[in-house]
Amino acid sequence: MASLLYRLGKTAYRRWPLVLVAWLVALIGVGAVATTMSQPMSDQFSIPGIPSEKATDLQQQLFPGSGSAIDEASVSIVVAAPEGSKLADEPYAGRISDLLTELTSVPQMPQEPLAGPVETAAAMKQRIVDMAVQGAQATGGDVTAAREAAEKNAAAVAPLSPDGRVGTIEFAFDVATPTDVEAGTRDKVLEAIEHARGDGMRVEVSGSGMEGGGPGDEEGGVSVELIGVGVALIVLAFTFGSLVAAGLPILTAGIGVALGVTGITAMTAFAELDSSTPLLATMIGLGVGIDYALFILARYRNELEHTDDRVEAIGVAVGTAGSAVVFAGLTVVIALAALSLTGVPFLAAMGWGAAATVIIAVLVALTLLPAVLGILRSRAFAGRFRRYTPARDETGKVVNAGVRWARLVGRAPAVFALLVVVVLGAIAIPSARLHLAFPSDSTAPTDTTQRKAADLINGAFGEGRLAPMLTVVDGRGVPEQERPAAYQQVVAWAAGHAEVANAQLGGMNEQGTGALILITPKHGPNDTATEDLLDDLRDSQAGVEEQTGTSIGITGLTAIQTDTSQRLADALPLYLGVVIGLAFLILMVVFRSVLVPLTATLGFLLSVGATLGATVLFFQEGVFGLFPGQPIISFIPIFLIGLVFGLAMDYQVFLVTRIREAHIHGASYREAVVDGFRNSARVVTAAALIMTAVFSGFMFMGEPIIQSMGFALSAAVLFDAFVVRMCLIPALMYLMGERAWWLPKWLDRILPNIDVEGESLDRPHLADHYRSTDSAEEPVRV
Repeated sequence: MASLLYRLGKTAYRRWPLVLVAWLVALIGVGAVATTMSQPMSDQFSIPGIPSEKATDLQQQLFPGSGSAIDEASVSIVVAAPEGSKLADEPYAGRISDLLTELTSVPQMPQEPLAGPVETAAAMKQRIVDMAVQGAQATGGDVTAAREAAEKNAAAVAPLSPDGRVGTIEFAFDVATPTDVEAGTRDKVLEAIEHARGDGMRVEVSGSGMEGGGPGDEEGGVSVELIGVGVALIVLAFTFGSLVAAGLPILTAGIGVALGVTGITAMTAFAELDSSTPLLATMIGLGVGIDYALFILARYRNELEHTDDRVEAIGVAVGTAGSAVVFAGLTVVIALAALSLTGVPFLAAMGWGAAATVIIAVLVALTLLPAVLGILRSRAFAGRFRRYTPARDETGKVVNAGVRWARLVGRAPAVFALLVVVVLGAIAIPSARLHLAFPSDSTAPTDTTQRKAADLINGAFGEGRLAPMLTVVDGRGVPEQERPAAYQQVVAWAAGHAEVANAQLGGMNEQGTGALILITPKHGPNDTATEDLLDDLRDSQAGVEEQTGTSIGITGLTAIQTDTSQRLADALPLYLGVVIGLAFLILMVVFRSVLVPLTATLGFLLSVGATLGATVLFFQEGVFGLFPGQPIISFIPIFLIGLVFGLAMDYQVFLVTRIREAHIHGASYREAVVDGFRNSARVVTAAALIMTAVFSGFMFMGEPIIQSMGFALSAAVLFDAFVVRMCLIPALMYLMGERAWWLPKWLDRILPNIDVEGESLDRPHLADHYRSTDSAEEPVRV
């Protein structure tokens, strides 16, 4: 491996015009396909196999033309008169009328005319009561009882609160999915509700149709990205002391991301991709692209201390650091590609897109970076504002902060190891209380119109109004005359659950072969009681199906989101096992050891546990009041595991390969650890600081989901890079001593012998470098 990449690096440096032409042709070719053949990306949210998805399919069979709740661009405008007044009073009735008139000019509105909550509630009550009375008369039932029950049912779904003070105007935009709603449409709705406010009347709006970033949000996202790049430039500048060198990793990473995202767009010509696919590719591609170029560039500068031959220096840099880049990239690719194991199509698409971008980042670092250095030659480290002149010991070895830290850990490795395990273990304890759910208007920031609308609805109608469930009843196997009674039995079954506030027949299809039953829970969509209710309904549905001869499915937005959360939670152990298992095998090949990959894996688990614990503590439970308490978004843990695993293995590979390189060239295990930190700690620290700065910037955005993701990712990098890799790993390496490189002979014969550390390369200066041990070090105390 090292010899092959050694030759590749030298060739790219010497033949830089050919390399640049090759990358330019790739960019132009992929760009041409993306421009001329690409198709729109899909926004359909579908998870095959979950119960609510099966219920939705059943609903579409029985009620052709009906769609999934997740794809409906619903809007709920909430109007509230002052205390002691009613919406039917003036001037509030007039303001509502003006609001409805203004909404008719909003683009993408439904063709059916809208009505105010007072009129809609009255018409709905009359219709429900009339149907109930007619049904009772036809079957000889108790008309009075039917009327009373119908009035209760009407009140349960009425758009007007019992006191007449709060009402809702419900509709859905005429689009296929919420992502098809244009920003201008949302802006017009916001303008209309602003005009309707006055005389003490509150007007707010919520719903999936009003989600999405407007111009301000886009500018916020761009500013966060620019801040991240700016911080990366500053860190790189201080790392290299050169403005030109600082720009090289960002330049090459940017080219890699551009090609990766353009390639994803081009792939839409051949396969349907989700619109969220480029998001992860951009974030991960930029991060690892900067890291990989940073590692090779730092090794190149280090080699220039031993030779004036720049071609030889870049060959060694690509042969050694480049080998580490290949295997680090491979672990990231495994973590991302394994997202397909979740069974969630949009996550799988994001994983494969990001994995492809990581592969491009590796190729860019191995070929394009040497080519650019071939162009610059002696100017690669131009623009110096600080000259690197480290202190050296009596043998001429560099004594920097990494060396001093490694020696400090070496004085009491058992104490450092125990301290890390105890501290991270304690931080991880709250992760046992992790509650996964999807965001809702009830969990939006308190100053948003969505949250204000949700609070008004919860106060006037009860929390369950925002968590409706829809039971689809298939009566095709029931005799025609028995179907109405069977449907009512299902209604009674649903209403009999303690956590159901109301259950009623929502309608039947024209043939009478299917029915829809509306279920209103007592609690909100993110409440564990609602999730338990869904489980209870499904656990007991077999009994009512047997009694009535029907088939039942439960769907609706709440059910779909709950099922999705459960699918992700169920997939987590398999995902974790596959990722860790494959990466363990790769690390065994890289390090020719069993114990080193084991310590890397255990350290990663500590990092993830501590990160989840901290996220639960600050975001779910709202400790210190820094963030509003709310459930953790369902896909954060699996994303977090994938991303953190990739980054953690990056740091592990780059740090420990330098330790092993020193060891195989004659250094003792103690000097090998110190030498690994001498050459890698500075670069790993710079890479981690860049990642932390980029991720933490998202905590300053207004959306709690983005804030929690930014917090979790930045905390994970801090825990893993600075606590696990900088403290735990060297402590364990000291404690294991020469045993760290133990590998059974039978396994040694099976594993391919891949030279990652450049043992096969001709570097005579290493013999002198490791000829003597560091006499200044103290013995290791265990």
